Amino acid sequence: MAFAVILTGGIGSGKTTASDLFGELGADVIDTDEIARALTAAGQPAVKQIAKRFGEDVANSDGSLNRARMREIAFQDESARLDLEAILHPLIGKEVRRRLSASPGPYALVVIPLLTETRGHEYANRIAVVDCSEEQQISRVMKRSNLSRDQVLAIMATQATRKDRLALADDVINNDESPQSLHSLVSALHRKYLKLAA
Repeated sequence: MAFAVILTGGIGSGKTTASDLFGELGADVIDTDEIARALTAAGQPAVKQIAKRFGEDVANSDGSLNRARMREIAFQDESARLDLEAILHPLIGKEVRRRLSASPGPYALVVIPLLTETRGHEYANRIAVVDCSEEQQISRVMKRSNLSRDQVLAIMATQATRKDRLALADDVINNDESPQSLHSLVSALHRKYLKLAA
């Protein structure tokens, strides 16, 4: 099993930018969102399970998951979100473990956006949290996703608090500054992880 660093952070914190930088430096990036998309593509058995629980309108005509519809349901109903997670998380976990076992990189970076909420720490040697001020998160998401401030705040309210995320961190990547500053923080951590993995 590869040395595993879990990368997490709230919406709009800059996880994707940070994970891309780690990937460019040679880390093997395992993105759980990308795994979830693959598991809910046309013809995947998970879609049938989800449709059985939530109704046929959560599946598109090609057999893939209607992500917008499912997000709407899960966002409005806590028990629906938990049911969806109960279907997907074990499948995601299995695929992460498979990829960690086959990882060719010096270490693997496992991107888990909702780590605090999903308790996906079981394969972590280190936990890195991408952090920025809540105002930064709000303005980035409003700009990126064309959402209102209230919509962003509603999404943030369903996620762990900044304090809870930071409490889990072995390493904090401050992303309030410039892209250059993020680059140098990631480079320093990459060197650290290479040493730890060796």
